[in-house]
Amino acid sequence: MRLNRIIMAITVGLAVVAVPAAAVAAQPQPQPTPTLPGPPQPYPPGPASLTLSDPSVSVGETVDIIGRNFGPNETVDMLMERRPSDGGGAGGGAPSGDQDPGSDDRASDTSTLTVRTDSGGQFVLPFTPRRAGVYTITATGRTSGFSASTELRVLRRPHPTPSHHKPPHHKPPHHLPVTGTSLETPMKIGGGLVAAGALLLLGTGLWRRRNRVGAGGTH
Repeated sequence: MRLNRIIMAITVGLAVVAVPAAAVAAQPQPQPTPTLPGPPQPYPPGPASLTLSDPSVSVGETVDIIGRNFGPNETVDMLMERRPSDGGGAGGGAPSGDQDPGSDDRASDTSTLTVRTDSGGQFVLPFTPRRAGVYTITATGRTSGFSASTELRVLRRPHPTPSHHKPPHHKPPHHLPVTGTSLETPMKIGGGLVAAGALLLLGTGLWRRRNRVGAGGTH
């Protein structure tokens, strides 16, 4: 009898505890708030590129170096590495922009330039090479770290083609024909001499006649 009472007390207690738990479980649970999608993210820029308006120019001509897909409004460092066209020679040299066109082109050299991109990450840099050779141009953005390179071939300035015309043949000087004007002075001199001679002959004849007449009168 006593055991039955204990069992009934335990059963009632369990029932009392189970009723509130069941009531709580039966209540509707709040639904999670859905996350609204944000604005679409811009696509990352493509790989940086470096191109030329003309891949081959002569010394003294200007070429445009064109960069794309770098960081917006960032400074880009340009490394210009020149090597001889025939592939020979190595060693330091002054920057290519400071060299005289007629200087030795057999030594390699490097120089640097800087340019700033626009809001779209692009730039156009005019470049006028002063030495012949093959230029490897590498552009690197200081902020983005993007890098690209290209190659420019610079030819020596063509020399003017020498003329094949033969020089005029110099003929030996020849005597020009004597004109009447040129003979006028000698003729005057000759005429004067002839007249003087005639006067001398006439005077000599008169002198001889006088001597003869005088000699005849003395006998």
